[in-house]
Amino acid sequence: MSTHQNRRRFLCLSASVLAAGPVLGATAHGPAHWRGRVLGAAASMTISGLGQRDAAPVCHRIEAELARLEAIFSLYRPDSELARLNAEGHIAHPSPELLDLLSLSASLYQASGGAFDPTVQPLWRARALGRSETALARGFQHLRYDATKISFAQPGMGLTLNGIAQGYITDRIAALMRSEGLKDILVDMGEISALGRSPDGNVWRAGISAPDGEILQRVTLQDRALATSAGNGTRLGDGGSHILDPRSGKGADLARLISVSAPSAALADGLSTALCLLSETEAADLLQQFPGAHLEYRS
Repeated sequence: MSTHQNRRRFLCLSASVLAAGPVLGATAHGPAHWRGRVLGAAASMTISGLGQRDAAPVCHRIEAELARLEAIFSLYRPDSELARLNAEGHIAHPSPELLDLLSLSASLYQASGGAFDPTVQPLWRARALGRSETALARGFQHLRYDATKISFAQPGMGLTLNGIAQGYITDRIAALMRSEGLKDILVDMGEISALGRSPDGNVWRAGISAPDGEILQRVTLQDRALATSAGNGTRLGDGGSHILDPRSGKGADLARLISVSAPSAALADGLSTALCLLSETEAADLLQQFPGAHLEYRS
C-alpha cells in the first residue's frame, strides 16, 4: 500500500493542462482550472468550456466534497472515520463511501490472492518507524463490516486505504462534475479520470513518468482512468519500498513501476498497487478478472 507522505507523482498532464493558474483561472469561455490538495498530495482539475465566473461556484463544491471525503479516508486526521476505526477498533454507522471502498477492496483482495490487503497498516507503520516486525495482526478476512458497524476481529489491527482512496476520490469528483452537467473534464486527485475531450477538441493526453520525472510513456484517455504505482515512490525507514506485500511482509521491488488504465480510477489505483507485488503471470491473471482494465506500463 502507498502513503501520501512525500508522495511522488508518476502521472503528468499535457502542456495545455499544466499551464493552469495557481488556483483557479479561465478565459471567458474556458477552460477553467482548479488546483488544491487531497490526502496531502497536489490535485488539479481542468474543465473545458466553462468560464471563470461559472467555474467559481463549481470549484467551491469540489472543495466541500474533498473536505467531506478527507473526513472519511484520511489516516492523519484524528477525527476521520478511518483514524477512529484504527484507534478504537470499531466504528458505528460508517459512511456509504467507506463501505463502498471496502467492498471494492474485498474484490481486489480475493482476486489478487491477498496481494492487495488494506489491513497491512500495522506492518507499514512498523517499517516506517524503522522496525522489522512481521508478526503483526493483519488479514482482510479479519475485517467485519456492514451498514451498522465496521470492526476488527483481532486486536492490534489497522487499516490503510492509501493504495486505493485517491483513485476513489478521483471518481467521486468526476461524478460530481457529471452531475453538474459537465462532460469534458480532466480530474487529477492523485490518479487521473479523463472525461470527454480536452479544450483543443482532442482526447486527453497524459504521461507516465519515473520518480525522477523522466517520461516513460505517453497515453491518450477518453472516458477512462489511469493510475500508477512505483516501488521506489517512497522509501521507508529501513530503505525499502513503501508498497508492502501483506503476505510476506517484504517491500516491492524498488525498480517496479506499474501503470493501469480502467473504467474507474479506484480500480486502476488498486490494481496498480497489487501488480507491484505480482509476477507477470500473476498480473495477467489478475487483470483478466477485471474486464476493461489494461496494463499500460510495467518495468
